[in-house]
Amino acid sequence: MTGPHPTAPEAVEYAPGHLMDIHRPAGADGPAPVVLLWHGRGPEERDVLRPLAQEAAGLGLLVLVPDWRSDQEDGGRARLLSSFAYARREAPALGGDPARFVLAGWSLGGREAVALATHPDTPEDVRPSAAVGIASSYTRPAVTTGAAPLPYLAEHRSPVPVWLVHGTADDLVPARATRELHTALEQQGSPVRLLEPASDHAGVVLAEYDPAVERCRPARAEHAVRAGRLSARVLAEAAGIGVPTPAAVLPTG
Repeated sequence: MTGPHPTAPEAVEYAPGHLMDIHRPAGADGPAPVVLLWHGRGPEERDVLRPLAQEAAGLGLLVLVPDWRSDQEDGGRARLLSSFAYARREAPALGGDPARFVLAGWSLGGREAVALATHPDTPEDVRPSAAVGIASSYTRPAVTTGAAPLPYLAEHRSPVPVWLVHGTADDLVPARATRELHTALEQQGSPVRLLEPASDHAGVVLAEYDPAVERCRPARAEHAVRAGRLSARVLAEAAGIGVPTPAAVLPTG
């Protein structure tokens, strides 16, 4: 369903001067599962995740994608937490079901999503129902929690299911970074699933890097379209929507 030039969604301020895109599901009969989706290291790149967000919205999800900046003095902590608080608070008014709330992220945003969703200090009344990490590494401390997800989850069972996606052709963040977390979660008996499509760092979010503008754009390569659509299905499954996963892409572990 994703075309080469996705249309702009509704944008709202989640904090003064800071924008979040609202991707609404078409034809929803009631409150829809919610996905808060964080982009990676590049500043103000919510548009990069627009193809993935629209694909996921087409599967019945309310997808919220905020801008944030990792180059700020606090590493982006305040804006990530502000977007999380806004999404938790406003989800019902936006047509979302707060009981089905997935925190997800790509690249650096994926580490932050998994860290916040699984950290013991995250209050239970706002803890997401699942976490999704896409093409991320988990060994360094997250700015949202101050702790690295991998060492903690290697010793503690995750309080929520964790879904992981990583492209086997990723030359920016090696797939072994996600496999390490997957192994640690399995050893602790945590609910986890890992999918490894044959694509690269940008392809798993339905994007491709354009060196001419030094920015990602909507994917046109077949491998990226397949991988990005798989990631959208993972978001849907993590939120409780049963979407068949193609047999050609099997989970590891």
